[in-house]
Amino acid sequence: MAGVSPVPARRLPALMLLLSLCGVAGQAIADAAAGQAKAQVCVACHGPQGNSTNPAYPELAGQTARYLYLQLRDFKEGRRSDPAMSPMAAPLSREDMQDLADYFAAQKPIPSTYKVEAARVEAGRKKSEEILCTMCHLGGFSGQNEIPRVAGQQYAYIVKQLEDFRAKRRTNDAGNMTSVSRNLSDEDIRNLASYITNLN
Repeated sequence: MAGVSPVPARRLPALMLLLSLCGVAGQAIADAAAGQAKAQVCVACHGPQGNSTNPAYPELAGQTARYLYLQLRDFKEGRRSDPAMSPMAAPLSREDMQDLADYFAAQKPIPSTYKVEAARVEAGRKKSEEILCTMCHLGGFSGQNEIPRVAGQQYAYIVKQLEDFRAKRRTNDAGNMTSVSRNLSDEDIRNLASYITNLN
């Protein structure tokens, strides 16, 4: 074609990389927008941008995308059960779950305002060191991949999950948390929850 110079062969790899990066960026923007639209139904329980103000419902903002995706999948497929979440997850496609997970993972969590007793926080810190929580949840309880971020999570939600793991009402963790929690007393659980919810 007149007036159009061919791209030198040596520049083709760079051009292909540039085009692929543009495609990835465009897809990421599209996925974020799709996730935001799909997340509107979640606001009633989990709050705007996944920052729950209801102690019964967990914070989703800033959670690891992998963990969020796996929990939605487990609710959908029956490996985890909840009267509210199981029916909500049932109609979700794999793409829906990934879009939602990516959206909430990208949101900024709001610091917890739960009032904790200093003595319980310190007792919870000591217990967390004793049972080696940060080996999986990492320093600051920031989480990694399929291991959830629990820093700043709702106190009541943390208590319930630890109680459910201890009683084997929740078992979708390959037995890791069941093993950790089986010897925890009610006092241990309250102390751990006080410590973890206070991490912002």
